[in-house]
Amino acid sequence: MNKIFIVALVALVGIVTTGCNKNKVKPISERVAKVWSAQKVEENNVVVYTKGGSNNVKPAYSQFTLDLSNPPTAVITQVDGFKSTGQYEVQGETKLILKNLSPAPTDGPTIEYNIGSSTDNSLELTRTTADRKTGGTTNKYTLSNP
Repeated sequence: MNKIFIVALVALVGIVTTGCNKNKVKPISERVAKVWSAQKVEENNVVVYTKGGSNNVKPAYSQFTLDLSNPPTAVITQVDGFKSTGQYEVQGETKLILKNLSPAPTDGPTIEYNIGSSTDNSLELTRTTADRKTGGTTNKYTLSNP
């Protein structure tokens, strides 16, 4: 009887431990710590770029990258190829802030994004302010890794 109880207890602990680890979701701060590139970009809710698309209104978004792979360092390459380096922070699960960017982009040394859906290979960001570089549009980025 004691052997059966011990075997059952060990099996139960193994199942609980294994089951819990499979469903554990990494915090957003860990999920964003990668190099991201533009998969799709919307300006004022109009799709202007889709990776691999042949009719892109703004094909230059192919060079847009956001490197967050070395926390807290951030390197952003914007639609026109302008590259800035600074730091980033994630606030809660919903906001990504790039700060102390140098050289400073057109809109200053800080860029803020609202974080939408995210997975290990996909990240959705929407700028919280209009982007002067793109004509004052509010931009939504669906980024991918790799």
